[in-house]
Amino acid sequence: MNFCKIILHLLFLFLRTCQRLYKMTKTNENKNPWTTLTNKTVYENPWIKVEHRDVLTPAGTDGIYGVIHFKNRAVGVIPLDKDMNTWLVGQYRYTLSEYSWEIPEGGAPLNESTLDGAIRELKEETGISAQKWTKVLDFATSNSVTDEKGVCYVAHNLTFGEMELEETEDITVRKLPFSEAVEMVMTGKITDALAIMGILATKLRLERGDLVIGD
Repeated sequence: MNFCKIILHLLFLFLRTCQRLYKMTKTNENKNPWTTLTNKTVYENPWIKVEHRDVLTPAGTDGIYGVIHFKNRAVGVIPLDKDMNTWLVGQYRYTLSEYSWEIPEGGAPLNESTLDGAIRELKEETGISAQKWTKVLDFATSNSVTDEKGVCYVAHNLTFGEMELEETEDITVRKLPFSEAVEMVMTGKITDALAIMGILATKLRLERGDLVIGD
């Protein structure tokens, strides 16, 4: 009798352990384990808003969180002609105190479609317009501190005009083979996150054959 009780007890412990392991490995992607207790805006300008939040963490402990809310969605564009050339823009980035080569990129206000924003940014920064647009990537820029999301497009069937820079912009435009832009990513000459994501996603789509460039 005692032996049977021991076996049943061990079986119970085994089943309970299996249940705990199942709960640990099961992912509920729709459940938010965080609870926001307070939310205070501590800084705001026309482009961003910074919030301080008191929270309950997924472990049930008290915590704080700083969230940067962007008032635009990020948009990036990789223009490609039929000879597989692309265009980069170079500018000095104040926050990093260094010069940066990037794809044409900017922000689309929340009441504007990302495609309209991409069309505008490409024209402003390079003077290029395009007849065909293909979305290659959705992304979150830095999801541990900001809610900013964005989209990257490939623009093809290109026409060329005059740049329409904003008065604060000092930009250099460079035409080069797309393969060279990929090499700049791999050698660290391009460090801008949106440019890296967009260029490598475009390269992969070209190699898989689900992105075809041509007039």
